[in-house]
Amino acid sequence: MTPSAVESPAGLIITGCTVLTHDDQEEAVFLEDAAVVVRDGVVEEVTDAGAVAGRAADEWIDARGQVALPGLINCHTHAPMAALRGLAEDLPTEAWFNDVVWPVESNLTERDVTLGALLACAEMIRAGVTCFADHYFAMDAVAEVVAACGMRALLGEAYFSSQGPQGREKSLEFALRHRGTAGGRITTALAPHAPYTVNDADLAATADLAHAHDLPVHLHAAENRDQTEASLARHGVTPVEVLHRTGILDTDVLIAHGTGIVESDLPLLAHARGRTAVATAPRGYLKFAWPTTTPVRALRDIGVPVGLATDGAASNNSLDVWESMALTSLIQKSTEGDPRWLTSRQALHHATLQSAHAVGLEGSVGRIAPGHRADLVLVDLTGPHTRPVHDLAATLVHSARAADVRTTVVDGRILMRDRRLLTIDVPEVVRELDERLPALVDRGHGRRIQEYDT
Repeated sequence: MTPSAVESPAGLIITGCTVLTHDDQEEAVFLEDAAVVVRDGVVEEVTDAGAVAGRAADEWIDARGQVALPGLINCHTHAPMAALRGLAEDLPTEAWFNDVVWPVESNLTERDVTLGALLACAEMIRAGVTCFADHYFAMDAVAEVVAACGMRALLGEAYFSSQGPQGREKSLEFALRHRGTAGGRITTALAPHAPYTVNDADLAATADLAHAHDLPVHLHAAENRDQTEASLARHGVTPVEVLHRTGILDTDVLIAHGTGIVESDLPLLAHARGRTAVATAPRGYLKFAWPTTTPVRALRDIGVPVGLATDGAASNNSLDVWESMALTSLIQKSTEGDPRWLTSRQALHHATLQSAHAVGLEGSVGRIAPGHRADLVLVDLTGPHTRPVHDLAATLVHSARAADVRTTVVDGRILMRDRRLLTIDVPEVVRELDERLPALVDRGHGRRIQEYDT
């Protein structure tokens, strides 16, 4: 280190905490009484707390009694749908889409999208989420929210084949316009909705565009077993086979949900030419009473990473990735009939490194290590519900809650400190959104943006 670098203050020093790091085999390692030094938005050093005594920093956080974790990543959501939270309850999937959500979405204005995204980002920051993968409409508005609030995001403008070629073109234009914006915090993807709403020709064209412009693809596929069975009955192939024959699996692709992935799909996913990942959002699957969940163990065995997600708040009611982490562990134990599978350390691995891989940011986020972006959260473990700590990983996954997150940092910038949001005025967002709700939720017009028929 040069003398000038020694003399200049760090951007942020966090000291006295336990830090979750990873060794060369990507195994979780907890360093006690440690410190994290951040400079220019990047982790410069992870060291002993005593080693930073007396150093200068623009920001200094005494984090005794807290654990520093890589920021959580919500690998698939629809942030603006926070405005529809609780609107469509206790309904099967088809009625949820056709009777409520798609009629209401025909009312959406860009301002509604902005307010929903602001509400969602505030919720995620408070829950320790530093990055999210979003797939929705009017995404220019979401990009503006991300840029202003300081989060990191993979954004894609969703489209249906019913929109004609302009839907696909708009998705491409958005991806090219916003890629690398917000100081590099925004990455982009092409975002066809799903094989049941986007035809083979459009999917093939999307794959060609992805190759031509070096863009990933983010879409829903094999969301549930009914979709897989309907695809087999109508077309003789599964949704994953559709992705294979249209070339989508030759791109870098993030597949949302995948609870309908069947055994015959696994070889196609294993030999996909691009970076293939799946995002699992277990709370919604329970609400819809889907009979299967994302086959995490089978995907692990073929080398396909599974990131954690919440889906939109209209189906999940929550954007709490902390809850997704615990539910993924519990549901996988139950599904596999094996209490030894999806251990707490494995759940943390999905929440950190695998989620970073899923959104194409491996090597940049997902771990607290020199050279990685300083996306991290501080979790307070002094509450009665987290004491005593016999197994720190288990405490984090099964005892800690989103409300235990005290501080959230993205790119070295503090977005929440001691539970106080610093970049979003939530009361003002809620006030304006409440005024707009009557027009937003009106279904008297009889329109819907799409038909769900699987």
